[in-house]
Amino acid sequence: MQTTVSILVFDDVEVLDFCGPFEAFSVAGVREGQKPFAVSLVAETTDVVSARNGLRVLPDHDLAGAPRSDIVVVPGGPGARPASHSAALADWLRARSAEGATILSVCTGALILGRAGLLDGMVVTTHHGALDELRAVAPQAIVDPSRRYHVHDRMVVAAGVASGIDGALELVARHCGVPLAEGTATYMEYPWQRA
Repeated sequence: MQTTVSILVFDDVEVLDFCGPFEAFSVAGVREGQKPFAVSLVAETTDVVSARNGLRVLPDHDLAGAPRSDIVVVPGGPGARPASHSAALADWLRARSAEGATILSVCTGALILGRAGLLDGMVVTTHHGALDELRAVAPQAIVDPSRRYHVHDRMVVAAGVASGIDGALELVARHCGVPLAEGTATYMEYPWQRA
């Protein structure tokens, strides 16, 4: 059975924040003839999303129609700040967490999770330019920028942009084993920096 990955998108989302994990989960197992992950894009509505620098993206599902998620990716970018004030999005993320989904935060996606109260008591990070913002919105979290990503039982919090690929590969390793994750990184020509 495939592991379901829901990747959140919103206007002004950082492209590599969501496309990097999308690629890692989508190509995992390709060389081995496997397809362990079913990946889809989720947004508040199914309207076209205008990502950072004008990339237009069509979500597969809105929040109400999204499939049950084993993994949820919450990317960042300038649009994460307004998205962090969305009550519908916060409720959806809290519900996915309560259902047992593992959440991968990338970059300022941590601001969304912080405002939703999902980072309390955890060691976390975000993009180096938003560390103080994260401290402000998640005062019950411990902000530690010394690592590219921090791993918890059902939360992986990655620093900025390309570090989301590292976090995604960590989850590939968790679900499919380290050799397959390493093979995925090799396929992607990506120098995986495991935490």
